Amino acid sequence: MTTKQKILKEALNLFAEKGYNAVYVGEIAEAVGIKAPSLYKHYKSKQDIFNAILEEMKKSYDEQALTLNMSGSNAETDANIFSAISEDKLVQIGVNLFSYFLHDDYASKFRKMLTVEQFRNPDLSLLYQRQYVDDPLSYQAAMFSLLSANSFLIMENADIMALHFYSPIYMLLTVCDRQPERENEILHLIEQHIRQFNRLYCKEKSK
Repeated sequence: MTTKQKILKEALNLFAEKGYNAVYVGEIAEAVGIKAPSLYKHYKSKQDIFNAILEEMKKSYDEQALTLNMSGSNAETDANIFSAISEDKLVQIGVNLFSYFLHDDYASKFRKMLTVEQFRNPDLSLLYQRQYVDDPLSYQAAMFSLLSANSFLIMENADIMALHFYSPIYMLLTVCDRQPERENEILHLIEQHIRQFNRLYCKEKSK
């Protein structure tokens, strides 16, 4: 692991533990085992470190989506993919993504940090809203709208469909954050949720 990678790792650990505002650059440098001036050779500021963490998160998510043969962010591309897969494959993708967000070091610690900081930092509150509410719902609503238009799903309000699908998944993710010992139970619920959603909205299943 390079020094730059160690800086991001230790910074994220501290952000998740203490919150973004409460962490100073000197603490990050100490956790890495270097002096603050040495840290500034790699990153200009704490905000620069934060931005690098965001970039690493996006890179990690894109790589995970690629392993599942999907975009994860382009609704049109993914609508074409999901229109041609089985329910079992849909469950597999959903469970794999849930497990990724639960266990990926960047994704899980960043989520925990924002969960706390949303009540203390207006900018991070907006980021929390975008990261875990607006962007996922917008992406899924767009995909459900395309699938409905292509007669794969029953024509319903796509925004409400996105709420029906995403809200329980994110809620269960936060349950696992608090009670990791319930993971197997939660994964079973995720599977049941995806199968029921598919039966309710997929035209072939509703006949």
